[in-house]
Amino acid sequence: MRDPACGRRTSGLRALPGYRDQGRPFTAFVYAIAAHKVADAQRAAVRNAGTAPVDTLADRPDTAPGPEQQAMNTDVARRLSGLLALLPEQQREIVLLRVAVGLPAEEVGVIVGMSAPAVRVAQSRALARLRTLAGDTLGEVAA
Repeated sequence: MRDPACGRRTSGLRALPGYRDQGRPFTAFVYAIAAHKVADAQRAAVRNAGTAPVDTLADRPDTAPGPEQQAMNTDVARRLSGLLALLPEQQREIVLLRVAVGLPAEEVGVIVGMSAPAVRVAQSRALARLRTLAGDTLGEVAA
């Protein structure tokens, strides 16, 4: 409510003597005061929030994936995880070590007890099986 003497907004209790019956319910007058108080509090919160000073600015723009890309990556990872679970354990381990971790065939062979050429063959078969299992599902958007 505005004080007619100075044009400034007054507090709820100070506005009470200024109430004039204009055919509207008293609760409308009280709700108006409450609405003004909420608006004042919101403006004060925004005004006081401000921004924190930064010593230096980033040299390059942020290249991290945005929320949409993160959601899509999470969905693809979930689908791939389900497909990997369908592979036999040894093939799954080979694919994870070769593709996800990036180990060479020789190191994976030592880990799983196979020769490097056998690791490459098993990896090729596992990836072919994943392609068959996936079909076109990895290109679809989940509903």
